[in-house]
Amino acid sequence: MAGLTFYTNPMSRGQIVRWMLEEVGVPYEQVLLEYGTTMKGDDYLAVNPMGKVPAIRHDGKVVTECAAICAYLADAFPEAELAPKDDAERADYYRWMFFASGPVEQAITNRNFGFKTDDEQERMAGYGNYDLAVAALGTAVTGRDYICGDRFTAADVYVGSQIDWGIQFETLPKTPAFEAYAARLRERDAYKSAKAIDAALMPEQPAAG
Repeated sequence: MAGLTFYTNPMSRGQIVRWMLEEVGVPYEQVLLEYGTTMKGDDYLAVNPMGKVPAIRHDGKVVTECAAICAYLADAFPEAELAPKDDAERADYYRWMFFASGPVEQAITNRNFGFKTDDEQERMAGYGNYDLAVAALGTAVTGRDYICGDRFTAADVYVGSQIDWGIQFETLPKTPAFEAYAARLRERDAYKSAKAIDAALMPEQPAAG
């Protein structure tokens, strides 16, 4: 199957990929899925056996996981200039994109579930503890406009989404660095258009159970 298909629900991490698609600016087919029904149906499980969104199918190949999708789309559509251009950008791009999708995601999830690492567990957990992971993330957006320096990339879509949501829903602290970074991202036309699309779809979709 040729072309680009986007599987999502507007009240999900699919918002991250929606933003990335708006930044890329290429046409795509949208497939809206509902929690507990079509998202767990055989048709979609053949796309993503996890039964979770988002996912994309591009020219017959499936990509899941938001960070992977953002990186993939940046490479697949180089004309959007969202992939790193040199080694200096590449280092920061991969470092912080995967830090946000790994240690930061784990730290926030465990904190929300009421789990706190003790000294022994900190040595075994990849994120150490919540405060350590958040402080490290703060260094990525301090003293620079974007993750790779002066230029916006796909890393800002993923890391920026984590920070934007985090300070809105109080899973991250509202530090000056986080708030200033999120404010820059919210001014992007693609960010605004993506949010408008998902906001318009939300009344049509049931909330997650």
